[in-house]
Amino acid sequence: MTPLRQKMIEDMQLRGLAERTQQSYLAAVQGLAKYHDKSPAELSEGELRAYLLYLKNEKQVSASTCNQVLSALKFLYQQTLKQKWPLLDFVKPASQKKLPVVLSRKEVVRVLGQVRKDHYRVCLNTLYSCGLRLNEGLSLQVGDIDSSRMMLHLKGGKGNKDRYVPLPERTLQQLRGYWSQHRHDYLLFPSQHGCQAGRQPMDPSGMRKALKAAVREAGVNKTVTIHSLRHSYATHLVEAGVGLQLVQRYLGHSSLTATYIYVHMTPQSQQEATTTINSLMAELP
Repeated sequence: MTPLRQKMIEDMQLRGLAERTQQSYLAAVQGLAKYHDKSPAELSEGELRAYLLYLKNEKQVSASTCNQVLSALKFLYQQTLKQKWPLLDFVKPASQKKLPVVLSRKEVVRVLGQVRKDHYRVCLNTLYSCGLRLNEGLSLQVGDIDSSRMMLHLKGGKGNKDRYVPLPERTLQQLRGYWSQHRHDYLLFPSQHGCQAGRQPMDPSGMRKALKAAVREAGVNKTVTIHSLRHSYATHLVEAGVGLQLVQRYLGHSSLTATYIYVHMTPQSQQEATTTINSLMAELP
């Protein structure tokens, strides 16, 4: 490990950045170093500019990826290397406002019913029925289940925030049944293969492949990701009349604005809008 990498890691730890954020920042800085084949500490502002243009024009990375890279490079140069380059404050990727992909309740049942392997199916069921992010689900431990209150205790979620979410009875039954198969000391979803078996949580790449295959076999023609299950959970709660502030709390959103989008994703709101529009336009020649 180079002294620069070590110092950046220590700076990120002192700043209190989450482990996943630290990993993404290090990967972004490594990409810069690999592109120029030398240490980022030796680069000029012009070379940094060339790399950012490469990401935008040649690799055509998404706005979210570009923002992540920019945040990583700002931390490296402004915090670790103490270099105040104007370029880092000048660059501003175009924002993207994409609507989330949402499955109907019947589609969720169809898709999850096509997941063949127990460990993938139970984990995906848990992600959907509790509205969890992928990393939150994979990190679940036996002690996080509060069966007396029927709640899940999510620790160190996005923003390093803890929260409680309701644990459906059906999900608890599935978790107990699956845990009885492996009886790990503390992990609910331990790794199944390789040298990490039993020592680390399940590999997320296998989960993504299992979901992709299930979507295809279920005949659902939507671009579904694991995060789509979380979007679907939130939309279904709002659709069923659960208050926005509760949904916000269950999702772990800092702002109600982030949760409000699900109001517009429900069939009821779409139908009401369609009926109103048809009424307004009925007399058009």
